[in-house]
Formats: sequence, C-alpha cells, structure tokens
Amino acid sequence: MVFFPVPKLLDFKNSPPHLQFNKYVLTGYRPVSTCTGCLQSLFYLHNEFGNIYTHGVPFVCLLLLLPLSIPWSDVDEQWLCIIHYLACLSPTVGSVLYHIFMNHEGGARVYDALLCFDMFGVCLVNTLGALPIVHITLLCQPLARHAAMFGYVLFSCRGVRDALTAQSGARRLRSFGLQALFRAFLFFLRWFEFATGNPESLHHYVIMDALALMGGLVNVYRVPERFSPGRFDYWFNSHQIMHVAVVLAIIFLHWGTMEDLAWLKNYQCPPK
Repeated sequence: MVFFPVPKLLDFKNSPPHLQFNKYVLTGYRPVSTCTGCLQSLFYLHNEFGNIYTHGVPFVCLLLLLPLSIPWSDVDEQWLCIIHYLACLSPTVGSVLYHIFMNHEGGARVYDALLCFDMFGVCLVNTLGALPIVHITLLCQPLARHAAMFGYVLFSCRGVRDALTAQSGARRLRSFGLQALFRAFLFFLRWFEFATGNPESLHHYVIMDALALMGGLVNVYRVPERFSPGRFDYWFNSHQIMHVAVVLAIIFLHWGTMEDLAWLKNYQCPPK
C-alpha cells in the first residue's frame, strides 16, 4: 500500500523533453518532481521502476557480499582488492541515482549532471576493473607492466571524455572501444602463454566483455521495444536487459579476478 498520492503518469509526447530519448517507450513517464517526489517513485510502478531496481538490488548485494569473498589478507598488493571492489560498485551506484532523479524539477541541467555521473561510473568499471588484469598479465615484466598501466589509463581518460560528451548511445558505446581492444590484446597474450595469469580466469574475462558488448548493442538498437512500441514500456525493454547484462558482466569480472588473486598468492616469477 502506498501512503502518498501517486502522480498521474504521462505518455511520451507529454513527458519532459529531456526524457524523450526512447520513442518506442510510449507510456509510464513520471512528471517533473521534487527530490521527495523522485524518492517516492521507488514505491509505485512507472517506466523507470525496473531500471532502478535492476541495478539497485545488485548494488546492495555487491556492497555487502563482495567484501566477504575478496581475499584481503592473502594478497600482498592490497590495492588490487580495493580497486576491484570499487570497480564492481561504480556502475550500479551512478545508474541508480540517475534513474531515480532523472525527472527532477531541475530539468535538463540536473538530468545532464546525473547522466554524466552515471557514465563516469561506467568509465570507472572499465578502468579500475582492468588494472588488476594488466598487473597480473605482465607481472614478471615490470617495465612493460608500468607502460601498459600508463597506456591503459590514458585510453581510459580519452574514453571518459568521449563518453561524457557523446550525444547518442552509439557514440557512448564506441568511446570504450580503445579499452576493449587493449583488454583483447592482453587476453591474446594470455591465451598463447606470452604472459602470466591464471588460465582459469581467461574465459571469465571473455564472457564479461561479451556480455558488456551485448548489453550495449541491445540498448543502442532499442531491442525488443522497437519491434513492438508500447509493449515493453514497464518491463523487459532494452535498458533493463542492458542492466542485467552489466550486472552479469560484473559477476564474471569478480570471478575472473578472484581466480587471478588466488593464483597470485602462490606464483613466483622465474629468475632472470
């Protein structure tokens, strides 16, 4: 039972202009609201309800459960554990705030700021999540490792800039291309045993990137709602599918990183 007046939901044409970014979602738009009104929308059904909870529930679970599975005391390089934890949390917290407050009375200015915060979280998981992979892949090659870390951070800075200034979903997806290619090169090195790392972790990382790409493409091409406008306004639309794909990708990132950290505990680089 809801103990406050539920506002009348709007159709696409009558929704705030800055929320008219998916023409295949026809109904269920929240009207412009105060902070309190935005928070109250957590308790009634609208077309952002699924988007909030498909990242909100995983955020709480990751926040509380991930620390229990990270081997903090078994890893000498504690920074690997810390940045991995932050990487796993970053895309969900920004997304939740964006979807809760996107109809705030501050209008397009507040919306743009929230979108930037959301995209910054996505950039963080791409950046922080890969640094342990770079470190472990080039563990026994310090010069190459430091150069690769520096190069990946540079690519990430470029990706952040492009993602925050992109004017479409397709351009945002392309802004992560250099990072994806860099990770693919590292996976190539591992696959052909030119580098170090737990062989059991590689398939987790490949699935992770495949899920992230699939979710991004589904979101860009608005599948399935483009084939039946209005039918997926509340559930199972492209953005919700992308959210689920992102959460699964985070889980595979975590599994791969845990395999690598367990391997790192007992591995010694061969003497030169």
